[in-house]
Amino acid sequence: MKSHTTRETVQIHDREFKLMITPEELQERTIAMAHEISNDLASADPLVLVVLNGAFIFAADLVREMSFDPEMQFAKLRSYHGLKSTGSVRMQLPYDDDDIPNRHILIVEDIIESGLTLHSLCEKLMNHGAASVRLATLLLKPNCLNTELKIDYVGFEIPDEFVIGYGMDYNERGRNLKGIYRIEDTK
Repeated sequence: MKSHTTRETVQIHDREFKLMITPEELQERTIAMAHEISNDLASADPLVLVVLNGAFIFAADLVREMSFDPEMQFAKLRSYHGLKSTGSVRMQLPYDDDDIPNRHILIVEDIIESGLTLHSLCEKLMNHGAASVRLATLLLKPNCLNTELKIDYVGFEIPDEFVIGYGMDYNERGRNLKGIYRIEDTK
């Protein structure tokens, strides 16, 4: 397998991005989060609900470091196009309402900004009888939160900047970057 070095800056479409979090920092924090989650949830046999598309790489690395073999499902929540939120959320949920009662659920997200979408999803799961709902996010923008949202596991707190890499994209590109990159120019 060809090894790629981590570049300090990358060009995606018409924008330049600068390295913010290295692959080594991501790996170290992901392992630590997996151990925290394992300590808290291994005996609960949780359903891990991964939010696509951005969280797929983080979730894969996270569950491989857990001490238990979780059931996984994937939800698609979309509110972004380009650099901006569209203001509306499209949800595609993979479960039947019968799958939720009395289950402990761990939602794995790539980035939490306003928290409004996840707040709605958590309420929906609890209303369908989930025993508990916990949130794990790789990135949190604490200054952007617009709702009461309990976030149980946080990888990194970051400022309100547009980021890509490690599964996150700019118009469907940049997901394959091994680090997290912040936008350098705001044309």
